[in-house]
Amino acid sequence: MSGGQTVRVTGVAELNQALLGMVASLNTATRVATAQAAHLIEREIKAKLATSSHPRGTPTPSSPGEPPSLITGTLRRSITVKGPTPLKVGRWEAQVGPTAVYGRVQELGGVTGRGGATDLPARPYVQPAFEKLAATGALTALYKSAWRAAMNRH
Repeated sequence: MSGGQTVRVTGVAELNQALLGMVASLNTATRVATAQAAHLIEREIKAKLATSSHPRGTPTPSSPGEPPSLITGTLRRSITVKGPTPLKVGRWEAQVGPTAVYGRVQELGGVTGRGGATDLPARPYVQPAFEKLAATGALTALYKSAWRAAMNRH
C-alpha cells in the first residue's frame, strides 16, 4: 500500500471459504443465466420464423435476406436448446438452432434440391434473432442480474 500503510489479514481460512462460496455462486448464476439466454434466443428465433407464411406449393412471400416463410411449422418446431454444458469453472455453453435437415441451407443459402438443381438464397433467422437480442442489451442484462444476485448473497 502507498503512504506507509499496512494491511493485516486475519482469518485466512474463513476468507478462503467465503471466496470459494462466491466462486460457486457465480458459477451457478452463470449456468442459470446461460440457460435463460438460450431459451430467450430460442423464442426470438421462433418469432422470426412466424413473420410470414404461405400454403405449400405457392411462392414464398419472403425475400432473400428475410427469414423463411412458415409453411408447415417443421423448421420452427425444430428449434431447440442443447445445454448448458460446462466448459470450465465459470464458463458455460448452450447451443440453439434447428434440427430440421434444411435449417442450415435456409440460414446460409446454398445449393440444394435434387442433383443440386436449386441455388437457394440465404434467408437468415438465427443470426438476426441473436443480433436483435444483443443490440437491445437483453442478454447482457440477464447475466448482470444473475451475477448481481449471486454477489449479494455473499
